[in-house]
Amino acid sequence: MTLIHRLFIFSLLLLFFSGLVLASPVPLPEKVLVQTAAPVLVGAGDITACNRAQDEATAQLLDGIAGTVFTLGDNAYPDGTLTQFNNCYGPTWGRHKERTYPSPGNHDYHTSGATGYYTYLGATASPLDTNCTSNCKGYYSYNLGDWHIIVLNSEIDHSAGSAQERWLRANLAAHQSICTLAYWHKPRFSSGRHGNNSGVQSFWQALYDYGADVVLNGHDHTYERFAPQNPTGQADPARGIREFVVGTGGASLYSFSATRPNSEVRNNTTWGVLKLTLHSASYDWEFIPVAGQTFSDSGTGACISTGPPPNLPYKLYLPIIMAGNEPPAPQHHQ
Repeated sequence: MTLIHRLFIFSLLLLFFSGLVLASPVPLPEKVLVQTAAPVLVGAGDITACNRAQDEATAQLLDGIAGTVFTLGDNAYPDGTLTQFNNCYGPTWGRHKERTYPSPGNHDYHTSGATGYYTYLGATASPLDTNCTSNCKGYYSYNLGDWHIIVLNSEIDHSAGSAQERWLRANLAAHQSICTLAYWHKPRFSSGRHGNNSGVQSFWQALYDYGADVVLNGHDHTYERFAPQNPTGQADPARGIREFVVGTGGASLYSFSATRPNSEVRNNTTWGVLKLTLHSASYDWEFIPVAGQTFSDSGTGACISTGPPPNLPYKLYLPIIMAGNEPPAPQHHQ
C-alpha cells in the first residue's frame, strides 16, 4: 500500500471518529424519548355495603387501572357511618384511598354532618375547610394533566346565588382550561328511578356558561350516557355538556323509567367503572364491567374551547376564589 493510500485511509478514519466526538455529519444513535401517557380518571358512585360482593368486584377493576379515582357519592351504605366506612369501604375501595378524590351523596349524609365521610376520607374530601370532620363544604377542584376537575356537593345548598354556586363561578373564571370536567352525586338528567333533578340546574348553568365538557353523576344505580346538551335538556352538539350517570359501584341496580331526551346508551344489569382518558383537547370514555359481565361502552369526545359568557361580573366573584387552598395536582396517575 502506497503512502498516499495510507494517508487517505487515515483521513477517513479521522473524519469518522471526529464525527462521533463532535456530532458531525456521522449520525449518532437517536435518544428514545419517554412519552408520558394521558392521565386517567376512573371510578363510579353508589359503592359499598358490608353485605354485598359487587363493591369488591369493582374494587378489583381499580386494582388493575392506574390513575386518579373518583367517587360519585353514596360511598358507604346504608348510613355513611365511620364504622361502615372502616368496615365496608375500607377493605374494598379504601385500598385506593390515597389516589381517590371523592364526592358525597345523600346516604353519606344519613349520619349527621356526614361525619363518617369527612372523618374517614380526611382533608382530601374538603380541602377548603381546615381540619373539618362535620358539615364541611365538600366541594373543591384540582388539575389533572391539561384538564380542570371540579368536585361539587349536591347535598348542601347549591341554589343560584348560594356560597357554593358563587364559588363554582369564581373557580371557573379563574381556571380557563380548554377542558373541564365536574362531578357530584345527583344528576340533572337521568332515565332511572330518581329521574331528572332540576335542583342542580345552577351547577349546569354555570358549567355551561363557561364551556365545560363533561359531567359525572351517580344516585340512580344505572349506567347512562347522554349526548351533549344544554342545561334545559336540549341537544347542543356545538357546546353542550356530555353527562354520564355511573351509579354502578356495587349497590343494587335500579330499573329505568321514562327514557329522557338525548339518552344514547343505558344499562341497568351491569356493575362496573367508567374510565376516562384525558387528552389535551379530547377525552376517551370506556365503561368496564366487573368480571363475568359483558356490557361495555366506549367512545371519544372533543373538548369545547369556550370562554366565559359576555359581560360576566367577574369582580363579584374574586373575593371567594380559593387562593392557596386548591389541593395539589395528583402525582399518582400514569
